[in-house]
Amino acid sequence: MSIKFKWVYIVFFLFALKSFAQQKPAGATISWVTYEAEQMTTTGLVLGPKYEPYKVETEASGQKCVKLSAKGQYVEFASTIDANSMVIRYSLPDSKDGNGLSSTIAIYKNGKLARRLSISSHYTWLYGKYPFTNDPAAGVPRHFFDEVRLKDLDIALGDHIRIQRDDQQADKAAYCIIDLVDLENVAAPVKEPANSLSIADKVFGGADSTGDYTKALRNCIAQASQTGKIVWIPSGTYKITANIFLPSNITIQGAGMWYTELAGDSALYTNANRRVRLIGDGNNIHLNDFAINGKLNYRSDKEDNDGITGSFGTNSTISNIWIEHTKVGMWIENSQNLKITGCRMRNTMADGINFCVGMSQSTIENCTARGTGDDCFAIWPTIFRKQLFSPGHNLIIHCTAQLPFLANGIAVYGSDSNEVKNCSCTDISQGSAILISTTFPTENKTINNNFSGTTVIDSCYIKTSGGFDHEWDWRAAVEICVDKRNIAGLLISNLTIEKSLSNAIAVIAKNEPDKVGSLSDATLQNITISGYGIGVKGKHGLFINADAHGTLQIKQSVIPVIKNESDNFTIVK
Repeated sequence: MSIKFKWVYIVFFLFALKSFAQQKPAGATISWVTYEAEQMTTTGLVLGPKYEPYKVETEASGQKCVKLSAKGQYVEFASTIDANSMVIRYSLPDSKDGNGLSSTIAIYKNGKLARRLSISSHYTWLYGKYPFTNDPAAGVPRHFFDEVRLKDLDIALGDHIRIQRDDQQADKAAYCIIDLVDLENVAAPVKEPANSLSIADKVFGGADSTGDYTKALRNCIAQASQTGKIVWIPSGTYKITANIFLPSNITIQGAGMWYTELAGDSALYTNANRRVRLIGDGNNIHLNDFAINGKLNYRSDKEDNDGITGSFGTNSTISNIWIEHTKVGMWIENSQNLKITGCRMRNTMADGINFCVGMSQSTIENCTARGTGDDCFAIWPTIFRKQLFSPGHNLIIHCTAQLPFLANGIAVYGSDSNEVKNCSCTDISQGSAILISTTFPTENKTINNNFSGTTVIDSCYIKTSGGFDHEWDWRAAVEICVDKRNIAGLLISNLTIEKSLSNAIAVIAKNEPDKVGSLSDATLQNITISGYGIGVKGKHGLFINADAHGTLQIKQSVIPVIKNESDNFTIVK
């Protein structure tokens, strides 16, 4: 080898090494550190692991958690960072009437009481069959966990943080289960931008006698729309009790997701028209840096979604929004070139973020969803209303899906050439980490939004997923459901699948006699599988059920234990 060639080789190698080192890992960029309760020092009882449905352990991170039954029991850990905020994921028992119980927990820092917190199971515990009920008599419970967040803490690296069952006399809860704790060092509040109008300005009416800012926010948006100014919502909690419509060319700016909160009124939340609902109704809409805290504790698909909904037209953005206790986080329709970045969906009754009717060339990036009541992230090009854009070419990238109490981490239900890249799905114990499916309607007599082009799933990390779906039995960690309609054009590549609860990968169908779907032009490439069937016996690295039709090519992958039950399906290696 010549000296010149050696130098070229060395330079190429160093460039490749640098590029590899700079590659962003799968999942969102996380600004917090998570501490698992079962890894803490504790005087409580470590529960799990368990993997079967309707168990609190199964819905816990890593399928383990810690039960504090007696007053004074605790979990304790040493902080590995400086932090000023905390999230605690916990579970309390339900009340006999299904309305929940209240309790308190105490936070100690280095042995001294730092904060006493009120917690509740009012927003947890659902029973029976989908779409579920709050009546414990229906049995088969799910949705055990909620979260509480607190700010303005002063935690230094090395501080010992103890979470302890309190000794309040009014506490009727028999236990408190701790799943995990997040510590975060939250940046200072965003400052009021120039050329803005503040919702707190008395000219907009302020809060009414009940503390309701709905009218003030509407007035502020109306004037901002006329003047081209920004709507500014300073630090604080603002009660909102009716729809907020977002016209074209409007920007709503908060002080930060930890500082500015639009909150629902629990006394009004049984009325679907009195919830916190921001409805896109134009183009060039921009939402930044605030939280939405709903008050919903049941699921009814007959009622409209709250959270962020509607059409965001062309060239809109949604960034750094925290949403919880709503039906969905975001249910978006008829938008092109929409970019959703840096958002957190927590403890919703249904989907985290769903790209629904007429979604084109739009992106969900660097977002996280935890504790959702349906798909964490979904692309569903349905046709229940007029679509303004031809759906497809959407992207979910660098997102993290965790711990839904129903359905899947990331689901794609059709349209043209959508992509899921560099995402992380962990503890998806009620369904698949990634589901590619024709189950839901995407066509009518004039429109067909079924799969076309090439759907791409690339460079994703999947762990402890593929759990029991109450309607579909055990789902695979990655599942291709060719149910009644075809899936043509699918590339699944560079996946790492660890500790699948059921099958690692599966192709399944539930065909009707006159509606048989087939998989074609589909490839698995560079797939790494490490463990499967840890939750249920008799599972496989790749499983094809008896009703499946089509072909699947496998390239550059070593997939252990392939089981093909179908006479109408071919695996090509």
